Amino acid sequence: MENREQMNIVIVGHVDHGKSTVIGRLLADTGSLPEGKLESVKEYCRKNSRPFEYAFLLDALKDEQAQGITIDTARCFFKTNKRDYIIIDAPGHIEFLKNMVTGASRAEAALLVIDANEGIKENSKRHGHIVSMLGIKQVVVLVNKMDLVDFDRDVFNSITEEFTEFLNKININPINFIPISAFNGDNVAEKSCETPWYDGHTVLMQLDSFANRKEDIQLPFRMPVQDIYKFTEENDHRRIVAGTILSGTIKAGDEVVFLPSKKKSVINSIEGFNVNSAEKAGVGQAIGVTLKTQIYIKSGELMVRADEIQPVLSSRFRVNIFWVGKFPLIKNKDYKLKIGTSRITVKLAEILNIIDAAELNINTYKDQVERHDVAECILETVKPIAFDPISHMELTGRFVIVDNYEISGGGIILESVSDKGSTLHHNIGKSEFFWEKGLVSSNMREDLYGHKAKFVVLTSGNEEYEQSIHKIGKELEFKLFKSNYTTYYLGIASHTSDSSDRDSQIRQIGELAILFADAGHIFITSVFNLDDYEAEKLKLLNQTHEIKIVNIGESPFDSFVPDADINYSDIGGVVDSLCELIKNYNKNGVEELWDRSITRN
Repeated sequence: MENREQMNIVIVGHVDHGKSTVIGRLLADTGSLPEGKLESVKEYCRKNSRPFEYAFLLDALKDEQAQGITIDTARCFFKTNKRDYIIIDAPGHIEFLKNMVTGASRAEAALLVIDANEGIKENSKRHGHIVSMLGIKQVVVLVNKMDLVDFDRDVFNSITEEFTEFLNKININPINFIPISAFNGDNVAEKSCETPWYDGHTVLMQLDSFANRKEDIQLPFRMPVQDIYKFTEENDHRRIVAGTILSGTIKAGDEVVFLPSKKKSVINSIEGFNVNSAEKAGVGQAIGVTLKTQIYIKSGELMVRADEIQPVLSSRFRVNIFWVGKFPLIKNKDYKLKIGTSRITVKLAEILNIIDAAELNINTYKDQVERHDVAECILETVKPIAFDPISHMELTGRFVIVDNYEISGGGIILESVSDKGSTLHHNIGKSEFFWEKGLVSSNMREDLYGHKAKFVVLTSGNEEYEQSIHKIGKELEFKLFKSNYTTYYLGIASHTSDSSDRDSQIRQIGELAILFADAGHIFITSVFNLDDYEAEKLKLLNQTHEIKIVNIGESPFDSFVPDADINYSDIGGVVDSLCELIKNYNKNGVEELWDRSITRN
């Protein structure tokens, strides 16, 4: 059987502007109707003294489908020599928007129908907003019922000019405006002699000129990391990175990047369960890969090929979301965002506009997203995530939001936005502004304790040192304490239930450090596999206090430069070195002494 190309088209328009007639005409003119269907509907209209309408064809097909006849009006409405076309025409605004935004349908282009006689209506604009919010870039406007205005060129030009101006304001650049009479077939499948002043495409020509989405196998390689397995029997030290390939292909020898950590390695082998190793794998395959260079990564990362187009890394992004939660989506509340295998805390940062799916009312002033609303808004995660804008790749541009363990919304990512004015920056400024200090100054505490306050963060990217850094932190606290230093240790557990727990702990330890530093303490923490963003976050939180990030052994960082590196020898030696450096620094007050002395080869 021929494997024909398919394309998903959404047709929208104000009631009675002729959307159903356009669809019916496309069905008839492309020979896509069941044999005898057109004649039987015409005969039915004649017997019942009703004027024939092409829109009746849709009702007839729906009736047959309800009776069990195998005609799928939702999947393949009509076809041309080039491809099969699937019309997205859900019954009702709520179902339509929910399906479109949450991904049940995959519209690649849109036809927006306007009645030339009635002109542009409010619903015409609302449907334009919907198309824009769905991220559809290929948009054509059909100016229908031109026969009712005697195919007047001035009427067509007036609608074209006015609606182009509106569409441009909502980020749509229409490809074309086509003057048609769907009932008579003018400029639908054949050029019309009634519009000699129009030399553009017919509707069918325009459809065939649309660019189709690439097949998943043609897209850049994307594999969300489901889990990492380690085998220890018979001296097998391999780490197997497991997941299901969403798009593209991978082969042994390919260099790969894990995002958002940016760690790199080369594929050594491609493994499967109870099968021999393979040289290559592609879309839909659940695989495991071994790497030539052993690196420590986390589940939830996105594995991509280094030689292909990279996803976007951002913690703030513009999205369209369909909300079905029991409670409204509100600002300053923690939700959980799920994208691929990643689970991360997310907040609603800003509402840009909202469409009430039931009434199609557009509101730019609401301060929360109600059930069945479609919202264009900005979301902010606690750290950057990897994604592809929906216009580039659908598979890694869709997400769901969980509220109280229930999926409460789904949506698409349109683009990343600047992190200027992020919640973290805002909260830091806000907390500094509202804190009311006591009468004891930092200098008074230094004079009493005999040392300066400091926040010391210990980390390592070497899995063998995972437990050692916690022991070093505890030993350092104890040794400083025995030397009459006011100090406190509190480490972050290496394994948490999910990334949201880890993100929360990083923020909490950073906030605790502020309090301990204000109290004049030397506060020590240990965090295994601290990444660039987490390190920068701790630095930002403690920008008004002394903070030193010390890496022990293999570095977990991509571009972040720690304040010091120690090549691990033994716990006692590392503790002694750190202890002496803290003492010397506090005694001499020379910043350079820390960096010069702490680094060992």
